[in-house]
Amino acid sequence: MSESPRRQDTAQDGDARARGRRPVAELAALIRPSHAVKAILLVPVALIGASSPTLAELAGVGWAVVAFVLASAAVYIGNDIADRHRDRLHPVKRERPIAAGRVGVPAAAVCCAVLVVLLGAVVARSPLSFWPVLVYLALNVAYTRALKHVPLIDVGTVAAGFVLRVLQGYEMTGDRAPAWLLITVFSMSLLLLIGKRRQELLEAGAVHRPALRGYSMELTNWLLQIASVLALVSGLMYLRDEGPFGPQHGQTAMMLSTPFALFALFRYLQLQLVEKEGGDPVRVLLRDRVMVANSMVWAAALGVTLVLVHL
Repeated sequence: MSESPRRQDTAQDGDARARGRRPVAELAALIRPSHAVKAILLVPVALIGASSPTLAELAGVGWAVVAFVLASAAVYIGNDIADRHRDRLHPVKRERPIAAGRVGVPAAAVCCAVLVVLLGAVVARSPLSFWPVLVYLALNVAYTRALKHVPLIDVGTVAAGFVLRVLQGYEMTGDRAPAWLLITVFSMSLLLLIGKRRQELLEAGAVHRPALRGYSMELTNWLLQIASVLALVSGLMYLRDEGPFGPQHGQTAMMLSTPFALFALFRYLQLQLVEKEGGDPVRVLLRDRVMVANSMVWAAALGVTLVLVHL
């Protein structure tokens, strides 16, 4: 029995709306909105140690977040255009919009150009203050053209981008970026990136990424250990010597954070080495319930400590 004309019209209208939404959804996937959390979390770190930030500083940090969100989105599109042929050889990356052919290269290039224009409008407010985001763009151009193919340099280049996010926040507040904090961010980024490289070796070998020919499972295991130790030590030293708790309470914050920091590292290594889930660091950090619960309790403990210190 055939459907009534009204039902057929309704179904056709639904299909048309779905087709209309699909390009928007594909473009949204192209800029990876979930990765905006990198800028949202790292750039405002500069406000943690500020005693009473002014409205101008808050606004500056807000614009810095916007600048890095736009810059990273443009970089993702540029990388996807350059890597589209290799991504088709990867079991997961082949589903990306450009590699899968759902977004054409010209459309992706136009989207990237629009993001760069918007970024230029933000940077034009104070070009000298936005030097970290400009360095980030230059570094990623070099990464896309050459550095991504050099083993070890590839992960170091990407990790430097996270440090630049933190520096951008401090540039807007006018404060000096703590050295131990920068080392912590760099080493933590290396830890996550090495874990990602390890997962790529497990999933597809070195076919889709030439730099992977310079890695092995044994090497990545050793690098994970080194980066873990450096991240743990530098993070605790930051809390003790340079954190917002002051010289009198820094040691308390360090001791309070030690079990949480150790557990976070243990959990990440468990996900990486046992459950084989280190391919997407953002997913690991934001969607693993154990990791999220540990981070929330840790943040609450430090927050209460910070309030008591300033009473």
